[in-house]
Amino acid sequence: MTPFARCAAVAALIAASASPAVAEGACGGDFAVWLDGVRAEAKAAGVSDQAIAAGLDGVRVEPKVLQLDRGQSVFQQTFLQFAGRMAAPPRLPKGVKTLAEKRPLFDEIEKTYGVPGEVIVSFWGLETDFGGNIGKFDTRNALATLSHDCRRPDFFRPQLIAVLKIVDRGDLAPTEMRGAWAGELGQTQMMPVDYLRSGVDADGDGKVDLMKSIPDALNSAAKYVADLGWRRGEPWIQEVVLPADMPWQEADYDVKHPVADWKKWGVKPRSGELAPDDAPAALLLPMGRKGPGFLAYRNFDVYRTWNQSYIYSLTAAYLATRIAGAPQVSEGSAPVKPLTTEELTALQRQFVKIGLLPDDEVDGKLGIDTRKATRKAQLKLGQPADGYPSIELLQALSSGG
Repeated sequence: MTPFARCAAVAALIAASASPAVAEGACGGDFAVWLDGVRAEAKAAGVSDQAIAAGLDGVRVEPKVLQLDRGQSVFQQTFLQFAGRMAAPPRLPKGVKTLAEKRPLFDEIEKTYGVPGEVIVSFWGLETDFGGNIGKFDTRNALATLSHDCRRPDFFRPQLIAVLKIVDRGDLAPTEMRGAWAGELGQTQMMPVDYLRSGVDADGDGKVDLMKSIPDALNSAAKYVADLGWRRGEPWIQEVVLPADMPWQEADYDVKHPVADWKKWGVKPRSGELAPDDAPAALLLPMGRKGPGFLAYRNFDVYRTWNQSYIYSLTAAYLATRIAGAPQVSEGSAPVKPLTTEELTALQRQFVKIGLLPDDEVDGKLGIDTRKATRKAQLKLGQPADGYPSIELLQALSSGG
């Protein structure tokens, strides 16, 4: 992902690559002692002593990494705010131009992996501005910091072991491993485990170089997307126009209906044609029923695996449609006023009181669980259940409604 933050890939994919040595208590404590445990684990995984020494000698904790891991405030922006910055000039026209200039490469990639060029170009542009900003953090320090920290060691420690395997394989030297604060590497910001699994030596030089080789980076991104389940020839998202009397409670990422059902409810494409009637799709309302709406088809699941942030994944999918020629997103049927961080925190506390959200999710951020809690509360109060927090919902719950 970008330097903003990558939450994690799907847990099953991570677990498949994790070493059984990662167990309870494999984090925290004296850093030097903990690092000795990493060395032992890497040796048991078949990494050479030379690669272990090259990869871990001098590694240290980076306080800035922990600070960024706890922050990630960029995703508190609304979809229109975030997409308005990230899927706009100069990135959008450059993406269109890049796709045209490298059309033979992208055509070959799509032939091999089934992933359209605009999908790969959008990831490339969002992640690193087409290779112009791959990040400046020492990958080894970043991953050691996050592995030693006890918040998500089960995700990050296998990534650190994968870094040592990349060194051992000869793809990159330790000094070349600089990227985002969460350990992503290369022009499309792949985590080291995915680098090992999906990396492709497309230029035939005998190594997988996702830092400098554009053919390697783009083919590897396409293979990774394909490995995540991309369905050749199918769409990913499409902006739609919604009737005022929609059954709003059906608008949920986890609720999929055949396109034929959405048509019966009055959903229409803003441009082009909807997918075939039997195609399953979910209705996404990133800013509620008054904001823009999208039908998300099965390929959008891949975006959610690439990055679990609702707003980032939707923006990445939207940018790909724009590069493919879709019109700029509408602002919806009426202005939407998002809750402030303080108001959203107060609403989350109300959700905790009525059993819709656990205590540890009171963070003032609009994540998937808060959206689901919002929908349940709206249904309980007889409000349109679009899953988007409003001041009216906060006032109703605060007054005991």
